[in-house]
Amino acid sequence: MRFGLGVLAGLFLLAQPVLAEEFTADITVYPIDNFQIGSSKSDFGKLTYVGGFAMTSSNRNFGALSSFRMLDGSGTKFAAVTDTGFFISGAIERDATLKPTGMSALAFQELPDAGGAISNSKWQVDSESLVVDGDKVVIGFERIHRLAKFPFDGVALGKSTGTLNFLIPANELRGNRGFETLAKSPDESPLGGALVAVSEKSIDSQGNIFGAVLSGPQKGIFKIARSDEFDITDGDFLPNGNLIILERSFGMARGIRMRLRQISGADIKPGAIVEGEVLLETNMATQIDNMEGLDIWQAGDGTTRLSLVSDDNKSILQRNLYLEFMLKN
Repeated sequence: MRFGLGVLAGLFLLAQPVLAEEFTADITVYPIDNFQIGSSKSDFGKLTYVGGFAMTSSNRNFGALSSFRMLDGSGTKFAAVTDTGFFISGAIERDATLKPTGMSALAFQELPDAGGAISNSKWQVDSESLVVDGDKVVIGFERIHRLAKFPFDGVALGKSTGTLNFLIPANELRGNRGFETLAKSPDESPLGGALVAVSEKSIDSQGNIFGAVLSGPQKGIFKIARSDEFDITDGDFLPNGNLIILERSFGMARGIRMRLRQISGADIKPGAIVEGEVLLETNMATQIDNMEGLDIWQAGDGTTRLSLVSDDNKSILQRNLYLEFMLKN
């Protein structure tokens, strides 16, 4: 299936010089009706596969998706960031049954570096995590580690309004293993609406992964136990206040693997080392790739949905994927 897109790359950051260019591109969508290759199975433990698709585009700026956030309960409007330094807003297309069928209405905006300028150096604008909270956005960058704040009008970002204190000592953050997860806890939860930041693979001497609650009664550093060579690539909170983390592993012998872990929100507190339970673990027998983005949202029918996206690393050997699951009651 082909969808013609009018794509706007480099929307203006308010009061910041950026390159603005209008162009059109096509996204080619390849439906993924079955998550497990060669099987129509839809139930995977506590999750039910809803649908998804792979995407390609002639737009050289498309791809490298590193974090994804749905903006409404219809499961249509979304925002995302790429590790090549773009903020993207767009829409997920759905059929009459609300099954996801495509992606459209994309708008690309170049992200500024730590000094507020537009940079062609990937390591200056390696955006890996994202929180959207009404008219405010926080984006996590690695390599040059920062959590940058922006105003948001529903489509585009304004000029950065500063950065957040991420609490973790900078010398504990690895250059390319920084803040892959930013998530806002529910207001009515043990963390009281606080933002939580988790690194990909910045570890202590025992191999535990650094995370931090950035505000509220549980403000402070905690850690997540690392196991079986999985690294954390994103996360979000369930309505009950539990944190779901997305993890990825790659090895020449076993190939790509993906894991989802659920951690009790009540266990996240200063000094804690948390582990949680595995909700889903998959390998190359399923339709996965380099899974980097996870969002949890409430659909209009009252169900809790998990949206996952992959980062193709701009490689012809990898895919851009959108996969959607429903959490069983």
